[in-house]
Amino acid sequence: MTRMTGGQAAVESLKAEKVEHVFGLIGSATMEMFDALYDAREINFVGVHDERTGTHMADGYARASGNAGVILAGQNGPGATNLVTGLGQAMAAFSPVVSIAGSLASSHVYRDAFQEVDQQALFTPVTKKTWTATGADRVPEMFREAFRVANTPRKGPVQLNLPRDVLSAQAEYEGFQRPETYRSQSVPAASQDAIDRAAVLLYKAARPVIIAGGGIKNTEGHAQVLALAEALNSPIVTSPGHGDAIPFGHPLNAGQMGPRGNPVASRLVQEADVILALGTRIGFNATFYSYDNINRDAAIIHVELEPTAIGRYFPVEMGIWADAPTVALQLCAALNKLAKRTVADAWTESFKAERTAYLAKRDADAQVDAMPIHPSGLFKTLRDVLPQNAAVTMDAGTLCLQATDALNYWHHKSLFTPLDFGLVGFSFACGLGVKLACPDRPVVSLMGDGGFGMTVSELSTAVDHGINTVTVVMNNKCWGAEKAYQRDFFGERYIGADVSSPAFDKLAELYGAKGYRADTLSGMAEAIEAALSCGKPAVVDVMVDPAALYSFRRDSFKHRGG
Repeated sequence: MTRMTGGQAAVESLKAEKVEHVFGLIGSATMEMFDALYDAREINFVGVHDERTGTHMADGYARASGNAGVILAGQNGPGATNLVTGLGQAMAAFSPVVSIAGSLASSHVYRDAFQEVDQQALFTPVTKKTWTATGADRVPEMFREAFRVANTPRKGPVQLNLPRDVLSAQAEYEGFQRPETYRSQSVPAASQDAIDRAAVLLYKAARPVIIAGGGIKNTEGHAQVLALAEALNSPIVTSPGHGDAIPFGHPLNAGQMGPRGNPVASRLVQEADVILALGTRIGFNATFYSYDNINRDAAIIHVELEPTAIGRYFPVEMGIWADAPTVALQLCAALNKLAKRTVADAWTESFKAERTAYLAKRDADAQVDAMPIHPSGLFKTLRDVLPQNAAVTMDAGTLCLQATDALNYWHHKSLFTPLDFGLVGFSFACGLGVKLACPDRPVVSLMGDGGFGMTVSELSTAVDHGINTVTVVMNNKCWGAEKAYQRDFFGERYIGADVSSPAFDKLAELYGAKGYRADTLSGMAEAIEAALSCGKPAVVDVMVDPAALYSFRRDSFKHRGG
């Protein structure tokens, strides 16, 4: 038995979970925990400037590493409330973030105390589960539960509130359990009957399509899906935001589907007679919940580890509650036992030709000589200069939405976006977390000028901790998505749409980072190459045509005759 404070027990619990990095902002409510972190040399504390952006760092780290990302808000009240946006983002992305916040002393609750807010109620809607520790002796138990829930499929963020008196009180502790002693080490497979039925449906299909979603990307299950696609001779599309689920260079990869995807992948799903959905909800970003984006008559085989997702938006022919990569391997084995099929060959060869023509046209149509810089030329330049092993993070907004399917993702876990939360101000901070998870990979964060202005103070974090990412600011001096809607549907009655910013390259230099400015595509290419090799955090401020705007959600303004 060892006697220690609740704060010391909290840090010992992090050590038992083999946590390598804790992102956080110091505060008086958790001083016992910070004091214990001082002695925990195996944990790297990354001090941030805002709890929201710190949560994005933990989110990026979690997605890239596959392990829980940890954020520590040292102060109750305002320190805790700043976490909400980041946790809402992680919730939408099914990202395993363990969020810890100091909390009001138990004896002060319901007394209108200084910085009092009901944190238990506050975090419940934006987490898988929220706990408030009730005693120092229960701190290890609650940390175990927090990490278990965050890492249990479908993964997601959790919140642990630690009252001041719990952290300062002492208790006797009898060791700290290893994660493998209280967490599952296996995933469920499909029954053989379900596999046999699904294999027959796929075998008889004339126009099969595989949709690979987050359940493939996050488990690095691309090899299993490729083996199945090759056995079936079927094209693969990826759900939006998961264009890296399948390597770009594979001939059966059609890219991202849906209203925000490319026309080749989108047509495949609109015309397929059998759709195998692997680890995807077939949700909003993929379909806008409309049969305009998926064949109403297709037989859907829906494979998900989350049973409530199966058939939720579209009726299915078969629902299989199991791990998607495991099912892909099971189906591959079943199909290899059947006679060689040729029924889908014409469909697949036609797709390959269309995909090749689309990629060639994408390059040919890029406006590489336009001044100011046009987004299509900017994206082509990025395709040319980014290393194949680069990890790319993105914001929401019109330029990043266009970029999502305009870049090529050669390596698994190469694309990190806000997904369904559509958050502006995410990319740069997320990239810092991704870089700590993947220190040997170049990390490039794309942002608009508005979004970068929200989070620029984290340049100090990047410089202080040597987190050398490259941020490309696509600077069009406006909130582009909203200005496009005002242009297209509200008679160019602009209000609140324009953004003024300092020169971000010069601002980066003031923070101790490297700064570059580009007014031409050749200058941008040179700046990005220099930034990637400069050995510091770097910002490339790229001047983009403010008139090159695109309305993504035209469906939302049908009532205005658009």
